[in-house]
Amino acid sequence: MGGATVTAGVESTATRLRQLLADAAELVQVRLELLSLEAREDIGQLLTLGVQAALAVVLLSFGLIFLALFLTVMLWDSQRLLALGIFSTAFLGGGVVLALLAWQRLRRGLRLFRASIQELRADRERLRP
Repeated sequence: MGGATVTAGVESTATRLRQLLADAAELVQVRLELLSLEAREDIGQLLTLGVQAALAVVLLSFGLIFLALFLTVMLWDSQRLLALGIFSTAFLGGGVVLALLAWQRLRRGLRLFRASIQELRADRERLRP
């Protein structure tokens, strides 16, 4: 009679262990699917942002260059050196400021996969005794 109880206990423990492993595998699968989905979304957003930013930079640069040329030509007879100096200073100063801002943003780091990280953190908290 005692052997049957031990065997039933071992089978019950084995069944619970298999269920626990199945649940863990399902949890990992769901998290990987979420990570994959987030990666696709983040890459798409980064590409779109990159293209828009590049086009904005090109168009704004051409606009500023033509504005500087227009004003320099307009002031050619009276203050051409002043106009060229002001525009050179403005363009170089703006470039330095924007480069420093971009550098600071990169040093702070990009936060990719936020939802996956939060979900994994929540899973870890739920699994702690």
